[in-house]
Amino acid sequence: MMERGNKDDLGGLRLMVRAFRHRNFRLYFSGQSVSLVGTWVQQIALGWTIYQLTHSSFLLGLVSFAGQLPLFIVTPFAGVLVDRWNRHRTLIVTQTLSMFQALALALVVSTHTLQVWNLIALNLLAGIILAIDLPARQSFIVEMVGSGRDLPNAVALNAFIINGGRTLGPAIAGLLLTLVSPAVCFYLNAISYLPVIAALYAMHVKKTAPAVQASALHDLLEGVRYSMGFPPIRAVLLLVALVSLLGMPYAVLMPVFAGEVLHGGPHTLGLLMTAPGVGALVGTIYLASRKTVLGAGVRVAVGATVFGAGLIAVGLAHSLVIALLALGFVGLGMIVQLATSNIVLQTIVDDDKRGRVMSLYTMAVMGMTPFGSILGGALAHHLGVPTTFLLGGVVCLGGALLFATRIRTLQPMVLPIYARKGIIPEIATGLQSASSLLRSERE
Repeated sequence: MMERGNKDDLGGLRLMVRAFRHRNFRLYFSGQSVSLVGTWVQQIALGWTIYQLTHSSFLLGLVSFAGQLPLFIVTPFAGVLVDRWNRHRTLIVTQTLSMFQALALALVVSTHTLQVWNLIALNLLAGIILAIDLPARQSFIVEMVGSGRDLPNAVALNAFIINGGRTLGPAIAGLLLTLVSPAVCFYLNAISYLPVIAALYAMHVKKTAPAVQASALHDLLEGVRYSMGFPPIRAVLLLVALVSLLGMPYAVLMPVFAGEVLHGGPHTLGLLMTAPGVGALVGTIYLASRKTVLGAGVRVAVGATVFGAGLIAVGLAHSLVIALLALGFVGLGMIVQLATSNIVLQTIVDDDKRGRVMSLYTMAVMGMTPFGSILGGALAHHLGVPTTFLLGGVVCLGGALLFATRIRTLQPMVLPIYARKGIIPEIATGLQSASSLLRSERE
């Protein structure tokens, strides 16, 4: 019995990491695991630095707005370029530029020339780079593992390393900020890009012939029409955009919440930003263990519901322990909704439009966040941070409920695509028989 149990456990572990069968994905996973920790160290250190420099929730939102605005303006056009360019080479360039941006930020801080204007300029540069990097990174996953049954697992594992960095990065940043200058955090992030750049160079990527190109505007409009014209893609993108606009800005306001509501310092901020990462890590382990994409619509709705409810609980919290517990559920709900939405889009999209659809997803996730950041900063300035959290949570709950009412209508549109791509081959025969029967009745 013991031997049988060990084999079952091993089989379950292999199922959770089945995308590791692909060498390129293993390299990508290892490099990003280091880089994303550095990214979160920088993000927390930057938020605390801005708050210490300005002591203003509005300016905190404004600087964040500058860094995220390109994700709304540039990303749709970047999606067109990603569908045309070599994604592997694009990632090498964007990751290298990100390293130099982190190095420039470190130099500005260490030489004591830090001001609001150069923070805005450096954040704007980071946003432009990220606007190209994110859709390229999302689209490159299918080139590493293919578009079949390993793709959902690869997307889930990608979310796992993102949230692994989200868990470790803030804790490391909180510790470093109590011991050393924020410049050390920025230097650390710059160094952390080296492993992922090395991993990208070590990959064996097949060269693909460039597609016949129409005008960039034509390709952009084609991608928008395709996404908005197919109800499952449209519904997923709209819910993601709503949650990103009114829910995600909670992270921008965490320095204010830590300092003014909980009366804490950088260590408190590190704990508050680590808690969602822990919850998100649990969510990604759950998603990686899923054997099938069936039920994805329900998981999207449940994830948005848990996120909204958690945000409401944070708004009502007056102690660090309660806030940490609530933020754990915020992270759990967030990753279940966003990662499952990503999985749905990656599995149903046509390969020749993948870059454009994923750029719209990136715009929905992060492109709406700048408007949410400045809106959240203004609301927090007038109403207070807790009330801002409460309002965002209520709206997210409403969006989740509306999406849930559409699941029964959307599901029949998605299942034939899963079967055609071999993602759920076990139902392919049944679907083909049903399609034949419907054609016979129409005839």
